[in-house]
Amino acid sequence: MATRRYVSSVRAAAAAETKSQVMAAARRLLRKESNFAAFSLDSVAKAAGVTRLTVYNQFGSRRGLLEAVFDDLADTGGLGRIPDAMAAADPREALERLIVIFCAFWSGDPAIGRLNEATAVDPEFGESVAARNERRRKAIAALIARMSAGRRISADRRRDVIDIVFGLTGYAMFKAVAANRSSDEASALVRETCMAALDRILGG
Repeated sequence: MATRRYVSSVRAAAAAETKSQVMAAARRLLRKESNFAAFSLDSVAKAAGVTRLTVYNQFGSRRGLLEAVFDDLADTGGLGRIPDAMAAADPREALERLIVIFCAFWSGDPAIGRLNEATAVDPEFGESVAARNERRRKAIAALIARMSAGRRISADRRRDVIDIVFGLTGYAMFKAVAANRSSDEASALVRETCMAALDRILGG
């Protein structure tokens, strides 16, 4: 029994190392590949020094690999801080923290940008990214609801501010704002604009 457990643990460690190797190769390709259509299980396998079957067994499909890379980037890019931000007693403070978290995420690994840009040429993966973005919208909506509690604010006005903050905190907006600014300057501008819209629509 001890020998079997040892062999099993060795195999598990080897599989984990291979997965990490493949993920690293995928991130490298996403950072430098100008033609996203060239990103494939074959190209990743070659970059990782493993067989296509190995990559397929680990991730199942190109979309599965992209999903795994996005999840890994989310973990390393600070999105794990979202629950703490959402738990802040002051919903306005929570929203500001949420905005800063997403701006920091968008400005991080260049592979994040490539994954977002990939949605234009890969509809299936685009659906997955859209679902992730909807989670951001729901978080914003929850905080706006907390800010609106006990106040005479129509559902239409709440929807307006949710849509504006959602749009301003997306990757495309951050990329545009950061084109001629440092990441910190872009983050500050996005946050200030979101809060100004909030005050304009809901009142300070």
